[in-house]
Amino acid sequence: MLLQVSNLSHAYGAQPVVQGVSFALARGVIGCLLGPSGCGKTTVLRCIAGFEAVQEGEIRLAGKLVSRPGAAVPPEKRRVGMVFQDYALFPHLRIADNIAFGLHGSHAPQRAARLAELAELVGLSDVLQKYPHEISGGQQQRVALARALAPRPELLLLDEPFSNLDVELRERLSLEVRDIIRASGATAILVTHDQHEAFAMADEIGILHAGRIQQWDSAYNLYHRPANRFVADFVGQGVFLPARARGAGELEIELGVLQGSSNGEQDLEVLLRPDDVVHDDAAPTQAEVVHKAFRGAEILYTLRLASGRKVLALVPSHHNHALGERIGIRLDVDHVVAFQPES
Repeated sequence: MLLQVSNLSHAYGAQPVVQGVSFALARGVIGCLLGPSGCGKTTVLRCIAGFEAVQEGEIRLAGKLVSRPGAAVPPEKRRVGMVFQDYALFPHLRIADNIAFGLHGSHAPQRAARLAELAELVGLSDVLQKYPHEISGGQQQRVALARALAPRPELLLLDEPFSNLDVELRERLSLEVRDIIRASGATAILVTHDQHEAFAMADEIGILHAGRIQQWDSAYNLYHRPANRFVADFVGQGVFLPARARGAGELEIELGVLQGSSNGEQDLEVLLRPDDVVHDDAAPTQAEVVHKAFRGAEILYTLRLASGRKVLALVPSHHNHALGERIGIRLDVDHVVAFQPES
C-alpha cells in the first residue's frame, strides 16, 4: 500500500473533528473522501500532507512512518503534491514559471524537458507565456495540477479542486483530471462534498460523517450496497418504504414482495432507488405524478402511491406525463437494501 492511515484522530481544542479514521490506498489508485461540510475530510487531507499534527494514530507513506503523536516528517519531505481549492497560483509569474516552481532544484535542461512534458499532458503548451489572469478557470485548474505533478510526488492530494467552477465545466474537468492523473502514473486522494465528482474520478470512495468513515468502497457498492442508513441517504437518491418481514427471506412493501434477507418478523424500511421503479403501462399498480424533473434523456418523476407515500422513478424522457396523471409502475429491484426504522 502506498498510503496507510491507521486510527487517525484530530481535534481543534475540545472539539473532535476526526475520530479513528483508517483506510489504505494502493499505488496508482485514485481515492476520495466524500462527505458533507464539516465532516472532517479536509482535516484528514491536511494531516496526510503534514500541515496538521496527528493526535492519535499514524500515517505511513510507501511504508515509511510520516506522522504519529509527537513526531512528524515535514511536509516538504513527504513527496506529496497538493492542489488547493483556490489553485494558489502566483499571479506575477507566467504559466511556465508557475508549473516549474516545484522544479527549482533541477538543472535547466531537465526543468525545460519536464515543463514541456507536463504542458503537453495537461494541454497548456500554447499558453505557457501567459499570466494566470489571462486564462480561464479550467486552465488555471490544470496549471495547479501540472505544478503539483512536476516534482513527481508519491501522492497527489486534491482539496475540493472544482468548487470554484460552474457545474458543466466541473463535470468535464473531473474526467479530464482523472485522465491526466492516470497518464502521469500518480496515486491521488480527492476531497469533495459532490458525489458526481467522486463517482467521475475515484476508484475507491470513503464516506465520512461526523469524523468517522462510514464505508470505504466502490461507487457501485456505496449506491447498491450501503453499509448503513447514513450512506444510503447520502449517496444517490431514494426513499424508504415500510416493509414487513415474511417467511423465507421475503419482504412485503406497498408495491409488492421482494426477496431480501430478514431476521425474524420485525418491521423494516426498504430503500427504493429511482432505477428500482419501472414505468410500465401494463402494470396493475398505478401512481400519480406529483413532480417531474427533466434531465435530457430522462425524467425523474416523483410519484404518489395509494397510501400517500412517494417514490421516485427514472423514465426515458419520451414518456412525458403531466402532473396529476396516473401511470403504471412495477418493481425491478436487484439489490434489496433494508434497515431498521429510524426511532
